[in-house]
Amino acid sequence: MADLTDMGCCSCFSFLRKPSVKVGRPRDTDGMLSKDLLKRQTSEDFDGSFYTGDDPDLSFYNGDGIDRSFFNGDDPDRSFYERDGTDYNHESDDEPPRKRSEDIILTRAQSGFACRESLVKETKKVVRSEDDLGNKMINQYVHLGKIGAGSYGKVVLYRNIEDGKLYAVKVLNKPHMMKVRVVRSETAMTDVIREVSLMKMLSHPNIVNLIEVIDDPNSDKFYMVLEYVEGKIVWDKGIGEATCRKYLRDIISGVIYLHSHNIIHSDIKPDNLLVTSTGNVKIGDFSVSQIFEDDDDMLRRSPGTPVFTAPECCQGSAYHGRASDTWAVGVTLYCMITGRYPFLGETLQETYDKVHTYIPPFSS
Repeated sequence: MADLTDMGCCSCFSFLRKPSVKVGRPRDTDGMLSKDLLKRQTSEDFDGSFYTGDDPDLSFYNGDGIDRSFFNGDDPDRSFYERDGTDYNHESDDEPPRKRSEDIILTRAQSGFACRESLVKETKKVVRSEDDLGNKMINQYVHLGKIGAGSYGKVVLYRNIEDGKLYAVKVLNKPHMMKVRVVRSETAMTDVIREVSLMKMLSHPNIVNLIEVIDDPNSDKFYMVLEYVEGKIVWDKGIGEATCRKYLRDIISGVIYLHSHNIIHSDIKPDNLLVTSTGNVKIGDFSVSQIFEDDDDMLRRSPGTPVFTAPECCQGSAYHGRASDTWAVGVTLYCMITGRYPFLGETLQETYDKVHTYIPPFSS
């Protein structure tokens, strides 16, 4: 069996074997250790319960630079969507970019705008049953195993009996999410609704696809059915320039698509890049993404993950979203080529200082 230390499933959760990093006590009051700087700044603790992949019907593959095995729960990265309301970069009271995004999404929907030909299926009823083998089912989906878990819910691998395909289903707890505040005026459920609304518009070969949303008003669960992407980029030892070129083309293609539709991803990094069985890269995790009405892409909130943050985003002032995405793509490329992070300190402030002043080494 392949090494079960790296895994990628969908646009919901990702787990990464991290390069060895010296972690000491924080030297200032920002209180963030190096390991936390590798995660999105609004992240959630997992409960350590993960699917081990011990299913004879599922094949495992370990290719060049890709590990398509299931994660065994040894080192959760916590970088994908789920969050506990802890926000190290509080939004300014006089600029609510999330609400602005919601308004724009609504306007586009009302005007018939969509980037995709096939609509996301919306289901309002949950039917729980079992198949002939006793496996639990949700509607037409057969439960195969848990992929990841967190305090908001879990991600489960399902097989659709109608088409025989595998899907990654994010199962979220609605009552809990409606109690958790991610910013002063919004709950975690607000974020989910906004993410779903945005993903409904997207269709591109280098973007993880949302297939169906199941939201039964009589159920406490909210289901996001996403295409199952087998692998992720395993970059901690470098993956070679030839593979990097291929991956970079796919990443740039997806980012250009997003930017052409005035969408800023805000958290481009290897953990959010999934790899298909044919070696194509797909961008996932749109939980902190923003959408703009025109070319004005100014933001104030620091994007995504500290070690991938652009210099202009570290100062608390306005910055261009497209430029910050582009910087993150560059940092991602450096990671893939060298197998290490170009900017990483023991605290948030030290990391930001390195982003501003440190010149990382480049191999000839």
